[in-house]
Amino acid sequence: MRSDTRLLRPALAGCLLVVLSACTDDQPAAGDDPDATTPAEPATTSSPPTTTSPPTNEATPPPEPEVAGTIATGLTSPWGLDFLPAGDALVTERDPARIQRVTPSGRVSLVGTVPGVDSVTSDEGGLLGLALHPDFEQQPFVYVYFTTEEDNRVARMRYEDGELGALDVVIDEIPAGDYHNGGRIEFGPDGMLYVTTGDATELGNAPDADSLGGKILRLTPEGRPAPGNPQPGSPVLSLGHRNPQGIAWDDGERLWAAEFGQDTWDELNLIEPGADYGWPQCEGRCGDDGVVDPKAQWGTDEASPSGIAYAAGAVWMAGLGGDRLWRIVVDGEQVVGEPTAYLTGDYGRLRTVEVAPDGSLWLTTSNTDGRGDPAPDDDRILRLTLG
Repeated sequence: MRSDTRLLRPALAGCLLVVLSACTDDQPAAGDDPDATTPAEPATTSSPPTTTSPPTNEATPPPEPEVAGTIATGLTSPWGLDFLPAGDALVTERDPARIQRVTPSGRVSLVGTVPGVDSVTSDEGGLLGLALHPDFEQQPFVYVYFTTEEDNRVARMRYEDGELGALDVVIDEIPAGDYHNGGRIEFGPDGMLYVTTGDATELGNAPDADSLGGKILRLTPEGRPAPGNPQPGSPVLSLGHRNPQGIAWDDGERLWAAEFGQDTWDELNLIEPGADYGWPQCEGRCGDDGVVDPKAQWGTDEASPSGIAYAAGAVWMAGLGGDRLWRIVVDGEQVVGEPTAYLTGDYGRLRTVEVAPDGSLWLTTSNTDGRGDPAPDDDRILRLTLG
């Protein structure tokens, strides 16, 4: 199943159940598919970033990416990635539930495995997103999103002297399924933890304000509902999502999210607190009252978007089924011109893109996840510079 997202207000919840075929978030054979800005200190009474910041400079020519080299090879279904203060990255491997440390020079060393991960009974579950505490040097916590036999959950572990401590669950009971598990986690510029969750192929989850499935969640670093959320005491920031797997903030602290569609349209959305993004009523732009339409959309064979990052005035979006990297130039709340595709077919399925401390992009392939055609050195991490 592939489709769009949206946030059903409680009054509308339960009024739409459309009969749709079950598709995956990563594009199986049938074609379904299925930033690293420096965060502020965590606030104790903050609200979600708004969308009122001034636009970027349209006169600046958009950057062109160039592959500067391969950082690492031989990884197994890499998924989440974030950078340590010294510039090394921690990377999750979905199926073996491992966390690897990768240096900019390409040295790969095992940090550890995450206990309790179920990567066998779910085609799209396992060890997924990873994020570091925004004040990592003082609070050295590594956060991970993963699938168990019962649910999806987010947990954190202390990381000291190159070793991981005990697992501390910060939120659980996120619906899990064979497909549509979401899984991206990032700390925002407000110091809060943002979590993307899928509908777990249960259409009623996305519009249900009481379900954690089909949502973007906003939490404190300890896992509590963040202050300033649309509904006090609820972790839900937005709902009506099918399977979002990419989030990033632009220079104006606006939150962008990429989402797998069903059979027709994949999406890039500008997230507004409390907004409805339409799934399962809408896939792509539908113009329905109470639904926020995507800022850009693609046919599902051109995108199947997972990770996104923001750099140099553009959102960069990794495509799995599309086997390409998209550049989407944004100005304020609007997409400028037509998105441009790069690396089409050159490296296969592309999963995650992040901005490194030096301003380059680190881009991971996802060819060993059971849906790609792996080359001998897959999976790998590429380094791209922006000209």
